[in-house]
Amino acid sequence: MKKLWEGRIDGKKDASVESFNASIGFDKRLYNEDIIGSIAHAKMLSKIGVLTVKEYESIASGLEAIRQDITAGKFTFTEELEDIHTHIETALRERIGDAAGKLHTARSRNDQINVDMRLYLKKYIDEIVRELISLEKTLHSIAAAHTKTVMPGYTHLQPAQPMVLSHLMLAYFFMISRDIGRLNDCAKRLDMLTLGSGAFAGVNYPIERDMVRSDLGFARISENALDSVSDRDFIAEFLAGIAILFTHLSRIAEDFIIFNSNEYRFVELADGYTTGSSIMPNKKNPDMLELTRGKCGRVFGDLISVLTLMKGLPSAYNKDLQEDKEPMFDAIDTALATIPIVRAVLETAAFDKERMRESCDRGYMTAVEIADYLVAKGLPFREAHNIVGRIVRHAVTKKKTFAELTIAEYKSFSDNIGDDIYDAVKPEQSIQRKVSMGSTGEASIKAQLVQAQGLIERFKSDIKSGSY
Repeated sequence: MKKLWEGRIDGKKDASVESFNASIGFDKRLYNEDIIGSIAHAKMLSKIGVLTVKEYESIASGLEAIRQDITAGKFTFTEELEDIHTHIETALRERIGDAAGKLHTARSRNDQINVDMRLYLKKYIDEIVRELISLEKTLHSIAAAHTKTVMPGYTHLQPAQPMVLSHLMLAYFFMISRDIGRLNDCAKRLDMLTLGSGAFAGVNYPIERDMVRSDLGFARISENALDSVSDRDFIAEFLAGIAILFTHLSRIAEDFIIFNSNEYRFVELADGYTTGSSIMPNKKNPDMLELTRGKCGRVFGDLISVLTLMKGLPSAYNKDLQEDKEPMFDAIDTALATIPIVRAVLETAAFDKERMRESCDRGYMTAVEIADYLVAKGLPFREAHNIVGRIVRHAVTKKKTFAELTIAEYKSFSDNIGDDIYDAVKPEQSIQRKVSMGSTGEASIKAQLVQAQGLIERFKSDIKSGSY
């Protein structure tokens, strides 16, 4: 089988070279984008007179037939033809004859592969965002159902202050919203036609790049041909967005792994999203969440691979760039596999409201409320802080909760404390006293739920309109 570059290079390649050089094992995933780009390019060549109308129609119909065969699994790939471009052009020549040889006029594989990847990534960013919107809907639904569910909040994994479960779910929601924003921003920046750049210096034909841009649905045309063919910023940016997304998914997974443990027992994971042990019959392991946590390593590695690949390359195209596709594909596959699993785990989880409420008492989580209570009585906050610290130490020694301490015990630390202290130490009252924007207080949670619903609608609208 002939190579596209066979005129200059003499001699048959060793089989090991053929295999090492080939990218068809992974870049065949770009067949649809390669064919779409080729049809748009052929249409433009017809308009400027490089192809006749008949030649264009023959090329377009031939490419469509090849696409159908690949989609149906009837197309044979071989390492000898090295990449997806060569496979398609060779198959086209076998079907329609010499007219196929005109298709590559005014383009290089350098700008061809760049536009293929941009088309591919545009489509899959859209799919990932759709999955993230579904995850956000689940988080919003759980938050809306648990505005009164009291639970402990932690810093340093130590009991800190009470909050409502909605507050935690909305924290996750706004994390994911930032991830969607990053991916949408990436989609805007990559939405650029690079076809027409040639190898790096442009082409010698009066091509109509804006026509191709419009046909392929890009927002704008690349400014500089040399930059265009070697630009992989859009892949690095996408992978950075996915890496940050997985940081968030891993943190969610970690919370639920902890809350599902026997020591906490705040949540029970559904059997369908857990596994057992091969030796210990009592085990119910949160493997889906642990895998979510573990897959961070994959996508972090994908990002580092591309950044390392790019950091020392000279200008224009270099064969090193063949290594950019597998990390991109892996990150896409990992994201699309993981996000629905996380959503399903959350949707099917059962929360133990009583256990969470009880833990708030055991953790002395309303200590700040006692300090603020004393501040309201006229004490400086630092003095109040010291008094409450001693009250906590006393309660721990006596193995009592704040509610179980007698008024005499309280007064032994400060005469400013009266019977109304028992109202102050209730977790529910602590939550209601939170009045700042963004807090766990009732009014703030309601406002956050409204804001979150607005973001969902906006993200859905952006996808529908293709605004990014």
